[in-house]
Amino acid sequence: MLSDFKRNWVLHLMVLPGFLLVLLFQYGPMAGAMIAFKKYLPSKGILGSPWIGLDNFKYMLLMPEASRVLMNTLIIAAMKIVVGLVVPIVVAILLNEIRKSFFKRVFQTLVYLPHFLSWVILSGILIDLLSPNSGLINQLLKAIGMEPIFFLGDNDWFRFTLVTTDVWKDFGFGTIVYLAALTSINPVLYEAAVIDGANRWRQTWHVTLPGMIPIIVLLATLSLGNVLNAGFDQVFNLYNTLVYESGDIIDTFVYRLGLQQVQYGVASAVGLLKSVVSFVMITASYYLAYRFANYRIF
Repeated sequence: MLSDFKRNWVLHLMVLPGFLLVLLFQYGPMAGAMIAFKKYLPSKGILGSPWIGLDNFKYMLLMPEASRVLMNTLIIAAMKIVVGLVVPIVVAILLNEIRKSFFKRVFQTLVYLPHFLSWVILSGILIDLLSPNSGLINQLLKAIGMEPIFFLGDNDWFRFTLVTTDVWKDFGFGTIVYLAALTSINPVLYEAAVIDGANRWRQTWHVTLPGMIPIIVLLATLSLGNVLNAGFDQVFNLYNTLVYESGDIIDTFVYRLGLQQVQYGVASAVGLLKSVVSFVMITASYYLAYRFANYRIF
């Protein structure tokens, strides 16, 4: 071990800044989790504030918003996981059928571009596009005789808007992953299918999809770890008081409790509980990925 370190000390030195950053910004703040078990008073600090045990957790569970926030988080996250898996698969298969490499590269680049934009930028664009009065989408709806839709202020439409815009932003990345999986399928299988008289649909159903199953299973199982992550950046930048009923999630709830209502202990309790459940789900997802897709971290 020591000899290996001496032989590769330059590589270890190169990794050191990243390790220190992770230690400082990821593991260091975990000490603040004790706020969840205290009646936190900023004047006394974390260590000086009195312990109150599980009172913050009991108060959290009795809050009328707790069940609504949890259900919103689960519903939005589940919808994003399902649609976020299906759309890239379909697009990758369709893109794989394009024979002109120039058009394939252009389309692939266009669908991948939104992935590099932050939700701060995209939310401003979407707010303008989806405005009920002057937005381009509602102008088109009016042009064909339909009533304008308040996408970001109607509880019936807000979840649909969140899922649609999230998939639009990130399906390009998933498409590239599935396109890479398609390249690993043996062309001989397609030739055999053609000899057997299979058309393009039959080839897709009996050759393409089975060849993609391992990566589909892998990404599906790994996505279980995000079942409590409905996307704080997106929701925070798009939601408002009109859609709390359908769009308020755990992360935005913690933000309001801690930073707006100054209930630091309760906010920390909610965040800690979410982290523990997420840790269990991530552990389970990696185990399932290992069992069904032979995936290993190292």
